[in-house]
Formats: sequence, structure tokens, C-alpha cells
Amino acid sequence: MRDESAAAVSARPTADPQTSRDGSRTVTGGRPIESYPPRYETGRHDTGRNGRRDAYAALDLGTNNCRLLIAEPTPNGFRVIDAFSRIVRLGEGLGNSNRLTEAAIERTVEALRICRGKMKSRAVARSKVIATEACRLAVNGAEFVARVRAEVGLDLEIVDRQTEAYLAVTGCAALADPRAESVVIFDIGGGSTEIAWLDGAAANPSTDPTLRIRAWDSLPVGVVTLAERHGGTEVTRRTFEGMVEEVGDLISPFALRAAAAATAPYFHLLGTSGTVTTLAAMHLRLARYERRRVDGLWMSDGEVGDAIEDLLDTRLEQRADNPCIGRDRADLVLAGCAILEAIRRVFPSDRLRIADRGLREGLLMNMMREDGVWRRGRYR
Repeated sequence: MRDESAAAVSARPTADPQTSRDGSRTVTGGRPIESYPPRYETGRHDTGRNGRRDAYAALDLGTNNCRLLIAEPTPNGFRVIDAFSRIVRLGEGLGNSNRLTEAAIERTVEALRICRGKMKSRAVARSKVIATEACRLAVNGAEFVARVRAEVGLDLEIVDRQTEAYLAVTGCAALADPRAESVVIFDIGGGSTEIAWLDGAAANPSTDPTLRIRAWDSLPVGVVTLAERHGGTEVTRRTFEGMVEEVGDLISPFALRAAAAATAPYFHLLGTSGTVTTLAAMHLRLARYERRRVDGLWMSDGEVGDAIEDLLDTRLEQRADNPCIGRDRADLVLAGCAILEAIRRVFPSDRLRIADRGLREGLLMNMMREDGVWRRGRYR
């Protein structure tokens, strides 16, 4: 659930998606630009009409972001051919009124129109379009879904919390250490945080990772909701500790169910969100966000702690000027750090692996698996 941009900018077709000074991210152009190898069965994917592979689209509308990936299958996974991400803050003020505001709806509908245009231009054969916490909580969530269908032509599916947690696992479990007999995966979103305990070593790369889930939870707290309650502009250490304590209380039921997780051989944390990718970029001292350097990065417990400490020493203006944060995320990133800190305290680990992938990748892999694109015996 990346916390990304307010306005899209273009990148070269062969380049990795980049984050600009204002935090925006998009990819345009005709040639493939990314590859996500989930390592299912290998072989050639049957081509579609005119000898071309069918394109798939996955759209994740969260409390904070609207994100789209369009991809085509490859022998061992899929290759992204177009992408879009924009901060829309659909859930802005939701904690006070239980309603999506008209301004937030209009921002979101505009972003969804862009996504619809990209899907049409890429001749997408199959798509999955989901909405998460903001639409789950809002009393006018169903009304918003109907408006999107009428004005944009997209059928949003409001997924439940378990589905969201399982998609996060599906999207990033390939980054888990294959030796690890226990992994805690978490996805810090705008309105909720999904967390799951994968128990036992992975049988083989083609096994559905959700079969390893021993316990999961969806915490009713994310970067937007936490920042709105505690303030995100000027965060003192006392304020930060208050946020950590709130999340700690919410995570305690899951911590009891997954108490044995951290005792297993090669245990580690695996995180996906704008929070963890921002910390990784700061640790690497990147002048500009680079996905290929961040996705899959291992950080030690000390390195994570140092990165959080560095952020706590900054003011809002400094965070806004950081090209790996941007003005639209400057008031949210410390709330995300508080959620991460609460998880680290409950599940101490020497290692954290960073994932710049999540729900959209999980949706794409599920659709392709259902269509049998990696099925044995289909290769010529």
C-alpha cells in the first residue's frame, strides 16, 4: 500500500518507475519496464490474439492511494508494461464523519478515469479492481462504488480484511528467506494494517504462500487514521510514543496467537508499504527513489532503528523536501514509522526485508494462476 503521489509524471519506457520530488510515480511507454518473478512453473505462456500475450490489470484503491499495474505473463512470472500511482486521500476525514467527502471522491474519480484510459489503451483482457478500508468503513461506500461504475465504467469490489491480508502475502512472499521457518509479513496502509504469520518453511517456489498462514489480523489503523488522531505535522517523541502504544494495544491479540513466530530458525520480518520503502531509501541515501535498489533490500534491526531516529529528528518542511518522501506524504510517514515500531517491539528480529510490491502483484498472480498461464504441459 504505497503512499505515493498527487500528480503523475512520465518516465522513460525502459526505466524503473521513479518517484519525483512531489512523490508522484507513473510509467508510460510501449516496452516492458519491470519483471516480478514469482517462480511458479516455468515455460512459455500461450499468446493471445495477433500473437500477443494477454494483458492483465490490477487496481488497488486504498484509503490514501490509487494504484494500477498492467502486466503480461512471462515464463516465470509477469512483466509490467504500464503503471500508475496517485495519492487521492479517499479516506480523508473519515474518522470524524464516517463518510467519504465530495472533494475526496472527485479526486479519486479523476484518478480512476486515468486508470480506465490506460487499461483501454493497453487492451487489457482481464482485470481486477478492488477497494479496501475507506470504502469498507464509509456509510456512503456503496454509493461511491455505484458512482464509479456510472461515471468511469469500473466495477469496484470492496474486499474484506482477510482477502486484503492474503493478497498482501501473495504479492510479496516470494521475498521471504527460503530458509526461514517463520516469517511475519505486514502491509501498512492508509486506513488499516494487515499482518500475517507464515509458519513452516516454504515447500517449493510454486506453492501458494497463503497455505503457510498460521494467523492473520487486520488492524483498524493506518498512516492516515493515526496521523489524523495524533497529528503528523510536528511529531514530538512523546507524540510518537503515544502512537506506538496505541498500535501496540491493537496488535496484542495477534501477538498472542503468533507468540511462537520469533523463536523459529531464520525468523525475519517482511514489510510492504510506503513506510518501509521510504526508510530503505533513506538508509541507502538515495537522491531519488529507485525501486530496483529498494525492492528486496535487507535491513538490520539497527539500520531500521537509525532510519526511524533520523526521521524523528526532521521537521515537516525537511520531510516534504526529501525527494523520497514528498509533500503529500510528509505528514504521514512518522505515523507509519510508529506502526512499524510497534510491530518490531512485539516481534523482535535481526532482519527486515523490504518489499516494493503487494496487493496489485497478488491480484495479478492470482488471475494468471486461475487462467493457468504457468500450467505444465502448455509450453511449446
